[in-house]
Amino acid sequence: MKKIVVLGGGESGVGAALLAKAKGFKVFLSDKGLLSDKYKEILAQNEIPYEEGEHTESQILDANEVIKSPGIPDKVELIKKLHSLRIPVISEIEFASRYTKAKIVAITGSNGKTTTTLLTYHILKNAGLNVGLAGNVGESFAKQVIEDTFDYFVLELSSFQLDNCFDFKADVAILLNITPDHLDRYNYEFQNYIESKFRVLQNTTSADDFIYYQESEALAGELAKRNDLSINRLPISLQNSPLITERGQGGEVNAQGGYLENEVLKVSYKNETFEFPQAELPIKGSHNVINSLAAILVSKSLGLENEQIAEGLKSFQSVEHRLEPCGEIKGVKYVNDSKATNVDSVFYALGSYNDPIVLIMGGVDKGNDYRQIEQLVAEKVKALICMGTDNSKLLAFFGKKVSMIFSVDSLQKAVQLSADLGTEGDVVLLSPACASFDLFKNYEDRGRQFKAAVAALGV
Repeated sequence: MKKIVVLGGGESGVGAALLAKAKGFKVFLSDKGLLSDKYKEILAQNEIPYEEGEHTESQILDANEVIKSPGIPDKVELIKKLHSLRIPVISEIEFASRYTKAKIVAITGSNGKTTTTLLTYHILKNAGLNVGLAGNVGESFAKQVIEDTFDYFVLELSSFQLDNCFDFKADVAILLNITPDHLDRYNYEFQNYIESKFRVLQNTTSADDFIYYQESEALAGELAKRNDLSINRLPISLQNSPLITERGQGGEVNAQGGYLENEVLKVSYKNETFEFPQAELPIKGSHNVINSLAAILVSKSLGLENEQIAEGLKSFQSVEHRLEPCGEIKGVKYVNDSKATNVDSVFYALGSYNDPIVLIMGGVDKGNDYRQIEQLVAEKVKALICMGTDNSKLLAFFGKKVSMIFSVDSLQKAVQLSADLGTEGDVVLLSPACASFDLFKNYEDRGRQFKAAVAALGV
């Protein structure tokens, strides 16, 4: 019997173990950390052997295939040993994709992928399609394909998940943008990260659709080098750029893609058009125009009617921790953008407001280059509060670029200080540009603590 070893006992790992067991493999799950009681109970109920707190190599190195958590870097010794023994190491996404008949919409990008994924899923589900949600959001993809009841899956995919995909194929691939992120996982080589993101296109054909933001410099540069890509390109633009034109069988010229013109979102797909006023989008900011255009193009690709798309756009609720309003106290608005874990996200956040901003940044720096937001900070930020266990890089870069800059070692102190600094009409914006692991469990924990601290101000 073929043996599958699963490394990592979170949502994706336990889901992969359940799928492997259902398909008749011998399964062993190993997690160097501690498993939650919830997952231990699931594994026990399904008679799947596991260990926690260690990786027993004798139990792992005899595997026929290993499914690795995206949180485990390839550079750890255990993974190197597996590679040296030529034992395949794959992701949960790769494994699960073998067992589904569903059409797959795969969404990646340095920024905006969660919003785009949830918006796309909402529009499709609202229109009555039998659609599942997985990847970085929702339940495990692998767990959901055990029964394989969905006709479509919308997957949010990180570069870490794509790194261990080989035969995985998307029917509709979305690449929103590429900006420097997670460079600590890619030997601080931006090109390595770019190539990771482009794995979303592997195995695609001319029958598949590729939606991308053409003003993303790194993305456009890489596309220019890949002229051999055989896929239907659907560019998105905020600059009224000409859409890609292709000559049809009858000699006609077809323009396909999406763009913003005179504050109206406009989409063309195979001789069909769709328009929607930007003012009617429930999610604000230019970055959400990009996200919405991508979701609209997916919807047209899958055959939705214009009325169905418009209804889905209007009824969508914004994503928690992404430019989430969380109170107004004494005329000062508080906004939770804890999901902004890189500089590009902060760039879009700052561009979404015209009011004076008290900006809270900081956390675990992942090799950030703050020059991208230097001008916006100088123009819009009246005070910068650096929050983290090590704020030296932020203080050094912005020390002479804002009139007021402070360093604090807790979120509660940051929120209290922002309340002291803010005056009527200001926006207090938590948009960290950094990972959260110095002071918090994750960005969700950081966002919820921020909302709780803001709520406490009004008591």
